[in-house]
Amino acid sequence: MGGESRYEIAQNAYMKIVLHALKHKSSAVNAVLLGRVSPTNDVVEITDSVPLFHSHLGLLPQLEISLILIEEHYAAKGVNIVGYFHANERFDDYELSGVAKNVGDHIYRYFPQAAILLLDNRKLEALPKGKDRSPVMQLYTRDSSKNWKLAGGEGSSQLTIREPSANAVLLDHISTEKWQDVVDFDDHLDDISKDWLNPELFK
Repeated sequence: MGGESRYEIAQNAYMKIVLHALKHKSSAVNAVLLGRVSPTNDVVEITDSVPLFHSHLGLLPQLEISLILIEEHYAAKGVNIVGYFHANERFDDYELSGVAKNVGDHIYRYFPQAAILLLDNRKLEALPKGKDRSPVMQLYTRDSSKNWKLAGGEGSSQLTIREPSANAVLLDHISTEKWQDVVDFDDHLDDISKDWLNPELFK
């Protein structure tokens, strides 16, 4: 079932994770995706995202603490962790790392339609040149043999952004260096006055 699911990401959830990756261009970064399955059409709606780390991505204690805090906060809103976002350290690296697969496996245990989104730097770099409305990331889902596979191949519409103009808005935010305002869990653990929910980011 995993491979056939469709995923729709909300504009702010999408921009937050891309801006987080841009803030830490020379590091691998990650985030969790939050949402629910639409009762009407079985689409996984990604309604929010939480930037996690930009250093020591594989450290389990911090990861577990962050996932517990995120789950507790969002459970009250009827929203669950539905996927994981990863950006590799190297610009030209398009392989899903062991860390990404492990976190994806963990989420899959609780949510069988879990997705992993991997930043595609080529698409991100091409944004100013074109009118592409598709997300600047690749979608991975688990197949029947429990391997993470690229869903649908190039040009797949299994992952869409809810708002068609999201990439244009993203370019505006990039031009104003909005990425400097993104707070992740690393920042919060260093200084607890920094809010990992980023409530003011798109105000």
